[in-house]
Amino acid sequence: MAKKVFFSFHYQDVIDFRANVVRNHWLTKPDRQAAGFFDSSIWEDAKKTSDLALKRLINKELQNTSNTCVLVGTDTFNRRWVSYEIMKSLEKGNHIFCVHINCIKGKDGKTKSKGNNPLYYLGYSFSSDGKKLNLHDYVEGKWIKYPDLEGWSVKEVGEKYRNKIYRLSSDYEIYDWVDDDGYNNFSNWVK
Repeated sequence: MAKKVFFSFHYQDVIDFRANVVRNHWLTKPDRQAAGFFDSSIWEDAKKTSDLALKRLINKELQNTSNTCVLVGTDTFNRRWVSYEIMKSLEKGNHIFCVHINCIKGKDGKTKSKGNNPLYYLGYSFSSDGKKLNLHDYVEGKWIKYPDLEGWSVKEVGEKYRNKIYRLSSDYEIYDWVDDDGYNNFSNWVK
C-alpha cells in the first residue's frame, strides 16, 4: 500500500527542477502504488506568511503522513523551515530520510556537488531525569537550543542516554537519487 510522504526542500531546488524530478517520478510509473507514495508537500510561501501561520500550515500538511523525505540540495541544510519540518516530523514520529538531488541535472543541464546533510545540524538529547527530549541546532560549530520548537515528554530513558546530544544523521538514512537508483528504489526507502 502506498504511504503518504511529506517532501521537505529548499524552494531553489524546485526552481532548478531537481526537486521536481523526485516528487514527480511517480508520473512515469503504472500507478501510485508502484511509486510507493502520495505527495503531501507544500510549496514554500514564507514571504507572504507570518511565522505562526507558516508553522500551522506545515503542521497541517504533516498530518496523515508517515514519512518525511528531505530533498538535499546545496543550501537545504541552512533553511529554517526545512529544519522545522524535520523537527516536527521527529515529534510526530514520521520515518525521516534524505535524498541527495544535486546529482540530478538542473534546468541548466548541469549537476552540482552534494549539499550538506541537514540532519547533521539537528540533534536531540534526553534530560537529566530521562523524561524529556530536548531539541538542538548546530550553529557555527556549537550546539544551541533549537529555537522553533520545544522538546516533549518521553517514556523515561536509561541514565547512559541522558545529557548527550545525538545527531539526527546518526539515526536516519541519506540516499543519492542517481547513485542509489532512486527512480527504482524510492518505494523501498519509504517505510
